Amino acid sequence: MLVKKYKAETVSVQNPFAGVYTLEFSSEKRFKFAPGEFLHLALDEYDPSGAWPESRCFSIQTAPEEENIKITYAVKGRFTQRMEQELSVGKQVWLKLPFGDLFTQEHSRENVVFIAGGTGITPFLSLFTDKSFAEYLNPALYLGFRNRDLHFYHNETERAQCLNSGLKITVFYQDTDGVIDIEQIHASNPDAGAFFISGPPVMIKNFKQYLLTKGVNENRIKTDDWE
Repeated sequence: MLVKKYKAETVSVQNPFAGVYTLEFSSEKRFKFAPGEFLHLALDEYDPSGAWPESRCFSIQTAPEEENIKITYAVKGRFTQRMEQELSVGKQVWLKLPFGDLFTQEHSRENVVFIAGGTGITPFLSLFTDKSFAEYLNPALYLGFRNRDLHFYHNETERAQCLNSGLKITVFYQDTDGVIDIEQIHASNPDAGAFFISGPPVMIKNFKQYLLTKGVNENRIKTDDWE
């Protein structure tokens, strides 16, 4: 899909937890992307005759048929600190998209296992709320959060189960349940058609390595590790 640049307006800023924000953007041009893709966000004005300004990558968490686009980010470095300080309703930004091929890669749609740590769920949400998710047979989602307050994706996961009643969801809250248990997940899904993993880079690396040592073919392990 052709990468395009969009002048966009911030239409919603939600702050569900300290240091975590969900932003919604609108544009006069229709956003075009596929589930699982990501965008580049620039805070400074873009001059088409010059270079693209400083930007950061963020997973798109809305389905392609939706008019607006959403992202969620955690404040970690200088750029996201600027976002926290500068982005309010009405603020103009520049978006460049789409990038990535998480779900457009060849993969089985039977017994697929999705594993997400924290905000790593966001690229999955663009699939889970898209009508194409109904094509997946017996999918399983494993979510990990530090605590219950950080799980503010209930509306989207409920929509996912409406689209696909076969979706099974297991949530790990680190403060009460411990971290996501990749050994348990692998043992519970011996016939997984594919494993999709998204979250902190260390988690992605460790989970992929574990699956490889258990004989899972590398082409059945898909990771959202563009960062």
